[in-house]
Amino acid sequence: MRTMTRRAMRGVGLLCAAALSLTACGSSDDAGSEKTVSGGDVRAALKKGGSITVWAWEPTLKQVVTDFEKEYPKVKVKLVNAGTGNDQYTALQNAVQAGSGVPDVAQVEYYALGQFALGKSLQDLSGYGASDFKRDYSPGPWNSVTVDDAVYALPMDSGPMALFFNKKVLDKHKIATPTTWDEYLDAARKLHAADPKAYITNDTGDAGFTTSMIWQAG
Repeated sequence: MRTMTRRAMRGVGLLCAAALSLTACGSSDDAGSEKTVSGGDVRAALKKGGSITVWAWEPTLKQVVTDFEKEYPKVKVKLVNAGTGNDQYTALQNAVQAGSGVPDVAQVEYYALGQFALGKSLQDLSGYGASDFKRDYSPGPWNSVTVDDAVYALPMDSGPMALFFNKKVLDKHKIATPTTWDEYLDAARKLHAADPKAYITNDTGDAGFTTSMIWQAG
């Protein structure tokens, strides 16, 4: 989860602001507890105010926090960069195990969310109205933050695959732009036959590309 829409961040902050008056959002003590918070509860919590600690490394969230505090002036958001990726996850896991210093909201990538959910380190936000945001997201990102009926986060982004190509190179060798993988393979063979030093692509060693292809293949 690298980037977050302003609306999504507002939703996370809003949910956890409501939790300030009811339970420590994201702490190990309340993980897995079932609570239901109405819109009135949320508005009352925002009006009363309080503080929210957010661990995140994405730089654009600074503006999101500014906008959130402007809309809800009695809520103070403390934005902490506890490190990126695994560095933050280690610090987060340590805080959970220690039972103190756990942030209210944390930026966690999709692939890492499961380890915290399975460890019961996260608060199910469905009772706080998070389920209402489902219609705002495409199935892929939404399914990445839910387990059964539990909603553990709001998506910050999605990672669609895109194929870029140099049309001039294909046109030079009179190769039609491929629209299927079979055509892509055929184009690759034609290109290399026309110019033995040319290849249609290269392997960057990115495992994420491989897993994406596996997902696409079902």
